[in-house]
Amino acid sequence: MERLRGFLPGIGVDVLLVSLLPNIRYLCGFTGSAAFLLVGPSLSSLFTDSRYTLQAREEVSGTRVHIAKRGLIRAVSEALRSHKRPLRLGYSPHGLTVAQKKALDAQSGPGIRWVSDGNLVENLRAVKDADELGRMREAADLISRVFSDLIRMIGPKMTELDVAAEIEYKIKHYGGSGPSFDTIVASGPRSAWPHARPTTKLLGKSQLVVLDQGAIICGYCSDMTRTVFLGRATQKVRQMYAAVLEAQAAARTALRPGVRAQEVDAAARNVLKRFKLGTYFTHSTGHGLGLEVHEMPRLGQNERTIMRAGMVVTVEPGVYISKLGGVRIEDEMLVTATGATSLTTAPREFLEL
Repeated sequence: MERLRGFLPGIGVDVLLVSLLPNIRYLCGFTGSAAFLLVGPSLSSLFTDSRYTLQAREEVSGTRVHIAKRGLIRAVSEALRSHKRPLRLGYSPHGLTVAQKKALDAQSGPGIRWVSDGNLVENLRAVKDADELGRMREAADLISRVFSDLIRMIGPKMTELDVAAEIEYKIKHYGGSGPSFDTIVASGPRSAWPHARPTTKLLGKSQLVVLDQGAIICGYCSDMTRTVFLGRATQKVRQMYAAVLEAQAAARTALRPGVRAQEVDAAARNVLKRFKLGTYFTHSTGHGLGLEVHEMPRLGQNERTIMRAGMVVTVEPGVYISKLGGVRIEDEMLVTATGATSLTTAPREFLEL
């Protein structure tokens, strides 16, 4: 919160309205599903409803808590009316609906100038502190352990949904609060769908299976993908896997402080182009990870964000060929002072089960 206050004059605001729940959690610890946070030069106020009276009392520190009895918008508007005019109010355009902004404008009175915050809180969240990294290491260790268990039981008699259920059961069994996204299990031709959802389809012999899984520990997400083969793979499949593995290794090597995100993406993309598989890589190389499974920074083409120590990102090149299937290898990487290290620890070598 103190670091955030130091940036407010630089973006030209008197008060910042925080509406995105992950940002609210990051700043004051509140984990409820309905809230707004006002941050001023010296004070901050959380607005929530009566469902969270006891929870807010336990979770929130260093911030005044207001329990709204006649709606959150009205409570926030009343607080804004108490500020002198003109008032420069910072906000996140992608975190506030048109209806909410209109209601706040109408009820807060004249003299408010809305100023985009330029993703200020998200930029702060991009660099993790020691406490955050401890939680992220736990989440990465947990999902790596889940995968190690899974490969001992997966087989052709299971459906994709069976496998997803085992993953999500194991996450909670080992102490995670749940999956950090809808678990992806995609087999055979469906493995060429980068974000396929699991179905009642039986896993078939001689098929690729993409397993994309993540766990949440104390609000922080992990994210890891492995691709396995049921049976004995053809030379074409082996070559495709080897190309993706080399592309991922190149991106992991390129990831270090001072490089731009697009350089990490290019390292993976150039390897796949050399294998004549570049056109089958249809998404970015990775994304930031933390309180959300997709957050800043993004590792993609034309992404000019400079990598900094403490950032945690995924590195996940993939190749997706219609009718044959897909291969994706994804690890969660921490940018260190000298390079990057993998938080996820499951083996990357090609597994034939």
